Amino acid sequence: MLARQRGRCRLPRPESCRVLDLAITAFTLVLLAAGLRRPFLWVLAYLYIDILLPQKISWSLLASLPISLIAFVLAFLGWLVLDAKEDSRFTLRQTLIVVLLVYCGITTTMADFPEPALEKWSWVWKSLVFAVFLPLTLRTRLRIESAVLVMVLTAGAIIISGGIKTLGGGGGYGTLRLFVADNAGLYEGSTLSMVAVAMIPLVWWAARHSTIFPRDWRTTLFAIALTFACLLIPIGTQTRTGLLCIGLLAVLSLRSVKRRFLYITMAAVVALAAIPLLPESYTKRMSTIENHKADQSASTRVAVWMWTLDYAKHNPFGGGFDAYRGNKIKVEMRDVEGSGNNVSVDVNEAYDESRAYHSSYFEMLGEQGWPGLALWLWLHALGLWQMERIRRRWGKRTGPDTGWQAPLANALQQAQLVYLTGSLFVGIAFQPFIFMLIGLQCGLWSYLKRIDAPSRPAAIRRAPVLRTEAA
Repeated sequence: MLARQRGRCRLPRPESCRVLDLAITAFTLVLLAAGLRRPFLWVLAYLYIDILLPQKISWSLLASLPISLIAFVLAFLGWLVLDAKEDSRFTLRQTLIVVLLVYCGITTTMADFPEPALEKWSWVWKSLVFAVFLPLTLRTRLRIESAVLVMVLTAGAIIISGGIKTLGGGGGYGTLRLFVADNAGLYEGSTLSMVAVAMIPLVWWAARHSTIFPRDWRTTLFAIALTFACLLIPIGTQTRTGLLCIGLLAVLSLRSVKRRFLYITMAAVVALAAIPLLPESYTKRMSTIENHKADQSASTRVAVWMWTLDYAKHNPFGGGFDAYRGNKIKVEMRDVEGSGNNVSVDVNEAYDESRAYHSSYFEMLGEQGWPGLALWLWLHALGLWQMERIRRRWGKRTGPDTGWQAPLANALQQAQLVYLTGSLFVGIAFQPFIFMLIGLQCGLWSYLKRIDAPSRPAAIRRAPVLRTEAA
């Protein structure tokens, strides 16, 4: 139990709570004040606030201010009034986000459960609007790098804290202690596991190609430590989603590594060496992946997905946010004992209702119907295609300032693929961190398309023609 219940800090000593509160409050206020000199810093401040949620960690000044809304307004006004706009471009994916935003607004007005729908809409619209706005501000390489670093380091603060506590034996499903006590944002276990793994490619891109920090042994050592912390998060949270994401990223990395055989060998050795060190509770939970019918959580998810498919037949345009509250399901669990001819199957039935989707795909289908799901899938498929085009177009180029584009596109593509895999089992279709990644993709695509556009040839000047009158 905490020594001080009034605060939101989960550290055991009130002195530590005060120090953390003062440090976070001072840093946030200084960052906002610095935006008066460099308005783009307000964009970075919003990224920091929306990922870390310092207002939930603090129990004094920040807790009493709508700090996220303040940063959001400052970022937009700073760009609108003070920032240059001649290089800003509006892409097709930003248009798709606007269409999705309008569509979600319409379904919210007709939601099956109006009050919960409005509560979710209160943060979804902000996430979508910022994803449309962010690319307009990413006009230079330095700004793109800054956005990547702020996202990596801010999420890294949560991940490093969770990794340290995992090493100290403080892990467990739903019990890993982080900065915030509830499941807001990245602080939900499965979401954090997925984001931690998805962030690894961006960590190494920043270590190898960023011009903000020196590329020396210190940067490499920090990248190794942060990667290790990212891999610890799925163990500390004991989420099956994290294990699947790690496996996918290991396969995706084969595409970019130079010595594939050595990479496969080292990965196998590390995996075999790590298995005996894993806690027994973790291995038992991971074993339910093989036999989901014996696990109530997995069986319930399948039942909810079947209910959602049936719901979409009668409600093709969805039921608005939190439409899952109307479900009533029957769950069958089969416990198989014995082997060979001596096998006994024990079937247990359980009834439940108002169970969440536990899948972004079914979340979109149930809440926004087939049109919303199609928009969402189109948005992500187009991102994968655009990053692949950048990877192929810039991958073989040589010369000054041409070595960072393809690796960044590859890192963003891998992060998105990890998300699309993890979101099969987590309802995070509108997760703000993911729409920040989409905004980064749009900004990179727009920036490279602009600088790679062929320059228009100068107009040919024609000599004046002297006309003589006929005699």
